[in-house]
Amino acid sequence: MDGRTAWSAESRAAVEAVAASVAVLAAFAQDAGPSEGADPLRDLADGCLDGLAEVAMLEARIAALKAKLAADYVQAAIDLAPPASSPQESTAQELALIAEVACVLTVSERTAGALLVESRSLTTTLPLTLKALQSGTISWQHARIIVDETSGLGPAGAAALEAHFLDPDAPNPARGCPAGDLVPSRFRAKARTWRERHHPVSIESRHAKSAEDRRVEYLPDRDGMAWLSACLPAATAAGIWERTTAAARALQGPDETRPLAQLRADITATWLLTNTTGGVPDGGLPGVVPDCGLAGGGRVEPGLTGRIPSPRAQVLVTVPILSLLGVTEESAMLDGYGPIPPSMARSLIADGADSFHRVLIDPRDGAPLEIGRTSYRLTKAQRRWLRLRDGKCPFPGCNNHSLDNDADHLLGWADGGTTGITNLGQPCPKHHRLRHRTGWTPSPASKDHPPGWTSPSKRHYSSEQQDWEPPRWPHHFTIIDTDLDTGAPPGHELPAHPEFLLDPELPRDPFPDWCSFTSAHPWPDPDDMDVDHGPVDPGDPDWPVRLNDPYPECPEFQTA
Repeated sequence: MDGRTAWSAESRAAVEAVAASVAVLAAFAQDAGPSEGADPLRDLADGCLDGLAEVAMLEARIAALKAKLAADYVQAAIDLAPPASSPQESTAQELALIAEVACVLTVSERTAGALLVESRSLTTTLPLTLKALQSGTISWQHARIIVDETSGLGPAGAAALEAHFLDPDAPNPARGCPAGDLVPSRFRAKARTWRERHHPVSIESRHAKSAEDRRVEYLPDRDGMAWLSACLPAATAAGIWERTTAAARALQGPDETRPLAQLRADITATWLLTNTTGGVPDGGLPGVVPDCGLAGGGRVEPGLTGRIPSPRAQVLVTVPILSLLGVTEESAMLDGYGPIPPSMARSLIADGADSFHRVLIDPRDGAPLEIGRTSYRLTKAQRRWLRLRDGKCPFPGCNNHSLDNDADHLLGWADGGTTGITNLGQPCPKHHRLRHRTGWTPSPASKDHPPGWTSPSKRHYSSEQQDWEPPRWPHHFTIIDTDLDTGAPPGHELPAHPEFLLDPELPRDPFPDWCSFTSAHPWPDPDDMDVDHGPVDPGDPDWPVRLNDPYPECPEFQTA
């Protein structure tokens, strides 16, 4: 590099941001020395953590500078090149500039090409993302995820996605901790969920096209091992995973030495190779794969011709009530996966009611109304509500699915803690041990917010939260703003079609206080409801449920 180098104003601004981080690190180094405090080791540990945080910010700012220089180079190279006389010559010019960047950075041409495409998107269509990267509030991995998830959305959709996650003043900003505080894998899950909800093409159409590409792949690996993977519809894959996990957990015990991951693999191999439909034979020994087949697994009934039956596993399906009725085609949420087509959700609820528990949400604000249930046991309902609230282990960055996690009192029972939803978490076994054997402690939770965590160094880390969004209304509906407490309309115009007029007093959550959202709505007394309960035996253990659950597992909706 010589004195003739010329950079754009944006690139020079990026350099200044990098220089600011370097200055902070230089100050750290200048002030570093033997601690004179009461706890030198604690001071050393805190200083190292502060330095790591500043290095992460420096890396993000360097990535922003790198992206800006790459985009400027592409534009300059295009302006310098003569007009291409044919498509072949245009392709050759593009390959030439990619090869130049690959040689400068000592990377493959594929990596260099991806860098140029991502840099171009950041600098031309994603200004908020580039600004956040340059300020150090998100990493390069977060920026790449935004670039990837905005592809195919168009300029307006891309702007809306990055505003949702990066602009706190957006109409419906993301809830919980900032995007940069989520590990990249969890941020990708949230960004993908938003994209699925707001994609210009309906999820039904996209799923129908993608389902044509379902397949099984085989990949040899080292040390006599190989990978077998399957690309399946989300509901089928989730059901297989949940049922395999339940069967593996049923085999765990004092005489079983294999960890959960190995048990899953052995059970899967047994099911595929033996086509076993019975239970574990008497005298089955750990380590014998065929004996691991269906312990803990339920009966699989044959489905319709050409259809795969719904697996009998405990899966939550969150579906807008209007979508459940077929009035709208808004996507539902499958626990552990994300958005699925509404037709898939309706099929799961109809075909697997004892396995897939539907969660109805308020058509006004998107908050859950109630969870379908088939038993009156409090512990089961609480565990399902925890799964709905948290979705996974609440420890920052952990992606362990909720079915594998432990219920845990945030304030111990011996210390006066109660078994209420606000005093419960569901950490995975690893972070459950971390909580009880180290200085990591969970912070208080709420009915709809999972607990955060405080480290031994007294740093607090927020947990990821669910991003509930108001459902979309059909075009023939006119929204009437009502008081959620009284249900009194302020006098706005009525819906265009009187038969779709909604009762302003929507039913409240039929669950008790420990698992109800604060946005619960008034519900008339069951004795005043015009409902024929049929012959009821007060000695029946399900008697209270049958009287008080206004939406049984197979609801019937009547119109005047």
